[in-house]
Amino acid sequence: MDLNESETCPAPDDSAGNVFLLVFLMIETLVGLPGSILALWIFCCCMKLWKAHVIFLFNLVLADFLLLISVPFRIDAYWRGDDWTFGPIWCRINLYMLSVNRSASIAFMTVVALHRYFKVVHPHHYISRLTSAQAAMLAGLTWVCVISLRIPLLTAELLQKRANISLCRSFNSYHVIPLPLQVHYVAYVTEFLLPWLVLLFCSARIVYHLHKLRLNKEKVRRAIRVVTVISMVFTFCFLPSVFTGLVGLYIKTYHPTECASYNLCIYLFMICMAFTYLNSALDPLIYFFSSSSFQKVLRNTFSCGQCSQAAAVEEPTTQRQIR
Repeated sequence: MDLNESETCPAPDDSAGNVFLLVFLMIETLVGLPGSILALWIFCCCMKLWKAHVIFLFNLVLADFLLLISVPFRIDAYWRGDDWTFGPIWCRINLYMLSVNRSASIAFMTVVALHRYFKVVHPHHYISRLTSAQAAMLAGLTWVCVISLRIPLLTAELLQKRANISLCRSFNSYHVIPLPLQVHYVAYVTEFLLPWLVLLFCSARIVYHLHKLRLNKEKVRRAIRVVTVISMVFTFCFLPSVFTGLVGLYIKTYHPTECASYNLCIYLFMICMAFTYLNSALDPLIYFFSSSSFQKVLRNTFSCGQCSQAAAVEEPTTQRQIR
């Protein structure tokens, strides 16, 4: 998605978008950092039983920390009017870490939803009975795939000059888009669309299955709530940037003289990129609704100021199927 300027349209004024991103990222960091630290503390210090779903959620926390490490450098750039001052090498590394965070977050949200799907709809499938070791191996394989998929981003020249500033963006203007960035653009769209369809399928199947079994209403609401929260966070954070990016690409390709529409789409794409960063602040909602053990520890932490030992107790047999 070659989105910064077309050959027939002048570059738009990015100042308003930069201010929005600066404020948004500062707020996101102030909200997301405490939530991620608290979640990491709960997982590392309070969780006694590391079941498969806990391992997947823990890796989602790790993905969020990649974002929290990278975002301060983006804040500095937007503070300087989108002028990157850390050099081309760190520009590549920074954008690589942001992309890995996005890919890993999407991957582990999808894994959590799929694991929940099999636990509810196919309780006797071997995926529903993953051991902690198997879950850890699956998580490791997921990281290998995510990291490998984004390596091409490290090989591209991402720092570009415009007037008197240096722009560090993975979506830049090129007469011929380099192959590494073509891979990045395709991955950016594909890694959203395929998991999004998987999430919608899992949600629909779980709702249908639970209503078909006519289980206790509270249990039905709880299981549905998990996949609903994951789908909502996923859609809210990642759909806007993909949609505006594709619309911008369509306008540039088929209506290159529609400068007003194209520039508006670029502006909206920049704004929507902020929602991509928001996933680390919203992920604690997934931890809370996806793990009853996490809920117990969190509630006990705020009520008693210490870790809950309830996390070490096996969940009742009657609840395992939907948890």
